[in-house]
Amino acid sequence: MFNIYYRFGVLMAEKNRSEWNSTFGFMMAMIGSAVGLGNIWRFPNVLYSNGGGSFMIPYIVALFLLGISFVMVEYALGYRFRASVSKILYSINNKLESIGWLILLIIFFILTYYVCVIGWDLIYFVLSFTKAWGADPNTFFASNVLQASGSIDGFLQFVPWVVISVLVVWGVILAITRNHLNSGIEKVSKILIPLLCVMVVVIVIFSLTLPGASIGYSQIFTPDWGALADFDVWLAAFGQIVFSLSLGMAIAITYASYLPKGSKLVDSALTVVVSNSTFEIFNSFGVFSILGFMALSSGVAFNELITDGTGLAFVVFPQVFNLMGFWSLIIGPLFFGCILFAGITSAIALVEPISAAITEKFGIKRKNAATYICIVGFVVSLLFTTQAGSFFLGIFDSFLNNFALLLTIVIECIIYGWIYNFDKLIETMNEYSTIKLGKTWKIVIKFALPLCILVFWLSGIKNTILQADFTSQMIMLVLGIILIIVPIIFTKLPAKNKEYYEVLDDI
Repeated sequence: MFNIYYRFGVLMAEKNRSEWNSTFGFMMAMIGSAVGLGNIWRFPNVLYSNGGGSFMIPYIVALFLLGISFVMVEYALGYRFRASVSKILYSINNKLESIGWLILLIIFFILTYYVCVIGWDLIYFVLSFTKAWGADPNTFFASNVLQASGSIDGFLQFVPWVVISVLVVWGVILAITRNHLNSGIEKVSKILIPLLCVMVVVIVIFSLTLPGASIGYSQIFTPDWGALADFDVWLAAFGQIVFSLSLGMAIAITYASYLPKGSKLVDSALTVVVSNSTFEIFNSFGVFSILGFMALSSGVAFNELITDGTGLAFVVFPQVFNLMGFWSLIIGPLFFGCILFAGITSAIALVEPISAAITEKFGIKRKNAATYICIVGFVVSLLFTTQAGSFFLGIFDSFLNNFALLLTIVIECIIYGWIYNFDKLIETMNEYSTIKLGKTWKIVIKFALPLCILVFWLSGIKNTILQADFTSQMIMLVLGIILIIVPIIFTKLPAKNKEYYEVLDDI
């Protein structure tokens, strides 16, 4: 049973805290936070490049060892403490608050370039109604849309249509996040996620009827068992789970903190994780089938069509739509609409942990906090709307995801598994859940998970930092310095909400 001291702390924290209207709204918001660009365009490439069907073995291992385990930790923390990640870490040990602000700053920077990619998609959503990218989508994307310099040159030259699209996306995010939790995030998620699922089902069913579809989807059932002995394949599986489930970004912590008492946490966590994985696997059938159609129609080998996310979405698929005739005017907008909806639901989920922390510590109204975040976010996003935008985006993405975020996950595992009394989290998860957790979960968080992520992190240092050119390393250095200084500043700033310094739980 929860102790009286804990209950008193929770009641103090809940005084002005929002709460989900329904479990369904919470589930849609959580699924929306997980389902994003990583599911629609990243997973098919990772799946094909790492052994096809055999990749599902390390993927499932990573799903249970990393995905489900860490999501449940975040659920338990948010539900138990009813607070933001910075406040939770302060309550565990007041010297750990800066780690919370570090996590929030990392996801803020990720949000700034993530919005830019959504902006690219918004442009293509409009273009898809007329296939305005022309006969050479590759040149159109690089020269007309991005006007990419391929280097730091041109970082003062803004690309007008990208600036406008990014501004529109930030405006949509602001309109949603500044509202009350129920009339904003919950309402939008309850509309967009079911609609997104219907759109994906339509695309997949249509794609399976295309000539040559079997050339594509057969790749999923053609395993390369030798790939299982490749260490990089296992790293790719863990990386996909981190990226796809938005692990370590405090989204699950924040969303779970709005759950009403009596929620079945284990049941909810499993539903969200399984739904996310089912979505990206199901979506892959559609993506592979469409690429199989192109391989048959164009005579290009299938392995030459599979490429990274931006190339797949903004180059390869426009080429496919050029071959489809009339149906492309329907499937094209549906495809880019799916990416748009998935991107927006993920983006609003990235805003919420930052907004909750700022509101909680500095006593700022929710709508004002969201406004400040979106304004500053747009200003930073301008860096990615220049002719050097794609160059900066690649550096930020590699450094933040392969180095900074993974490091914070390792640190969080140590804090929650070793410094905090982990048995309390087990108690929290099991209190109302149908499915119960045992001590195995504790062993995974304390030992297996941090060791696995640490290996992945060391690999990220090698591939991201050491192998980068000098300019990229200097940009990473500046970004690293900002990630150190800004969290310290936010930690040192006095809280206007004096309840912020009340410890919510005893260790």
